[in-house]
Amino acid sequence: MELKEFKAGFVAILGKPNVGKSTLMNRLIGEKLSIVSPKPQTTRMSIKGFLNKEKAQIVFLDTPGVIEPKYELHEKMMGYVNQSLKGADVVMCIFDGQDTTPNPLIEGRKGSKPTICVLNKSDLCDSEELFEVKKQLSEQFDRVFCISALKDENFNELIEALISYLPYSPPLYNQDDLSDMPMRFFAQEIIREKIFLTYNDEIPYCSTVVVERWTEEENRDVIQANIWIERDSQKPIIIGKNGDKIGKVRSKAEFDIALLTGRKAVLNLWVKVKHDWRKKYGALHEFGYK
Repeated sequence: MELKEFKAGFVAILGKPNVGKSTLMNRLIGEKLSIVSPKPQTTRMSIKGFLNKEKAQIVFLDTPGVIEPKYELHEKMMGYVNQSLKGADVVMCIFDGQDTTPNPLIEGRKGSKPTICVLNKSDLCDSEELFEVKKQLSEQFDRVFCISALKDENFNELIEALISYLPYSPPLYNQDDLSDMPMRFFAQEIIREKIFLTYNDEIPYCSTVVVERWTEEENRDVIQANIWIERDSQKPIIIGKNGDKIGKVRSKAEFDIALLTGRKAVLNLWVKVKHDWRKKYGALHEFGYK
């Protein structure tokens, strides 16, 4: 195939927390790469996902929700956002169709590079109100699309619009791959997702996961991972009565990891404490937030 026939490039997905960025990327790619939960700030790093078409490769960059940083972990998260935006060929801004309040960190980007606005959850919006919102956003973005990331099945128009803005280029990554992230990273993210879905209050936000060892045996993968928390008092909450809470996290994570690898997963979880790790640069670097 000649160079002028193929397009490839990076699309940064930008938006406030909990607007459906990760859900949309998973739907566009057709596989669950980014973890999803009803809680905001689930995504902490930029995650690459590849959509491979016959004459194009879109490299999506799923970024953390845009927030005003309050401590070092937030600074790292916004660093991933800025890094993704800097390297992107196209910016795709996701809005909750029911909450389009201005956000100076997101708006005002038209002109620097192609920007597409996606109004998610538009199926829940009043049609007249949606028309007015779309009209206003059309002045700020090159294209505006109204979708439901959970319900829609056909995203062809959105995909074609994204491809139209990409540069002519050979594929940037192997076209048989869905991401360039290592399997350990996805295992960590799966465990973290189960924590977000299992616990309430501060536990999901004060915890992180590091896979320490991955052993490939004949018919299974044996994985040892540490769940790091900030205070000793959080340890019994994570473990639960007779280990019921952490057992739930383990069994659900094993199931999803096995779906991803195609092999049985045996997961050993350890709960450890590093006080106030979210506020410490050294601890964040140790846990992979670089």
